[in-house]
Amino acid sequence: MRERPRLLFVAPWFLFPRTHGGRIRTTDLLRGMKGGACEITLISPAPTGQNDWSAEIASVCDGFISWQDDTNRSVLNRVLSLVSSLPVAVALDRSRRAREAIARALASRPDVVVLDFVHTAILAPAGPLPMRSVLLTHNVESEIHARNAHVARSALARAVWRGQRGKMERFERDALHRFDTVVAVSERDAVFLRDQYGIANVRVVPTGVDVDFCAYAPTLGRGDVASTGGKIVFTGSMDWRPNIDGLEWFMEHAWARIVAASPASRLVVAGRNPPRRLVAEVARRGLPWTFTGLVDDVRPYVRDADVSVVPLRTGGGTRLKVYEAMALGCPVVSTTVGVEGLPLAPDEHYLRADDAEAFAAAVLRLLRDSALRERLASAARQYVVANCSLPVVGRAFEAICLETMRG
Repeated sequence: MRERPRLLFVAPWFLFPRTHGGRIRTTDLLRGMKGGACEITLISPAPTGQNDWSAEIASVCDGFISWQDDTNRSVLNRVLSLVSSLPVAVALDRSRRAREAIARALASRPDVVVLDFVHTAILAPAGPLPMRSVLLTHNVESEIHARNAHVARSALARAVWRGQRGKMERFERDALHRFDTVVAVSERDAVFLRDQYGIANVRVVPTGVDVDFCAYAPTLGRGDVASTGGKIVFTGSMDWRPNIDGLEWFMEHAWARIVAASPASRLVVAGRNPPRRLVAEVARRGLPWTFTGLVDDVRPYVRDADVSVVPLRTGGGTRLKVYEAMALGCPVVSTTVGVEGLPLAPDEHYLRADDAEAFAAAVLRLLRDSALRERLASAARQYVVANCSLPVVGRAFEAICLETMRG
């Protein structure tokens, strides 16, 4: 009997705990592939701390290789990296131990190698890789930098982000051309990579969500909660700039409009490392916002909410927070950027609003109308089950890897 093809999957960080969207997307993708056509070996930095992650590792791969993290992410090195020819995000990922471990793993001649995130290319050997290769992109990184420059509040910050955008664009373009197949997480990103970077073989894999883990639990029967105190939730890592910018915009421009019509409304921000300045500003204004910090499970917070808000103005790729809320049965209000890359229909799967007045009105509309909440929740759940379950996404990515391996 012929052995299964061997797939080496290179991750730039240890994948557990699943504390941000990149780790969640990657682990869900691997879980969807586990036990399929390929024998999967995962290589990443070693875990830190005392936790035993053996069960979690076994759920995503058949074998695990690690290296001891030797990256230098000190504030001083971050500042010094500004003068590097590489973008800071890439310069900080350089690791001698990682390059040595990956080179040894490649020497075992897997049938196909997958690199997770474009900046991971800095850890691979220079030149063409010695076997068929796939790069999984989660975003168009240069676009994120361009958007950060656009919303930056000072001339200095805008200049820094423009410089980083130029460096990232050069690195991204060069890195992508080294791989046989580039995988995007949305058709929108795929078009950008083809048109702007000239990448010929770009494939798309949808973002997956564990529909069993995110069991449907809509908050039905509450009626008009605008008068009694609507529960609003935002989920996401609060050390990620697009999330910080989005919540600051929501606070500055939309929140007052919401509480003017629904004075008892409150917001829960479920995500790690909220910045001190934002927490302090919320306290200074006396807003009924709760910051949970790092949580093991966001589901209780989403299930308890009447509305999930995604007020993003920057960022890239696709937002797992949207699909999770849809799977759980919590209706979503989002900007265009917040659902960018997700093939969703406004007014069928979510409500779309891009200015503060429209965003507040959409939130209030959901708080007042339980029938609308139920309709959106039901349609959204049906969509993610049909299109985004882990087996569907895992098999789609597996097919891409097999096609790449066969040339």
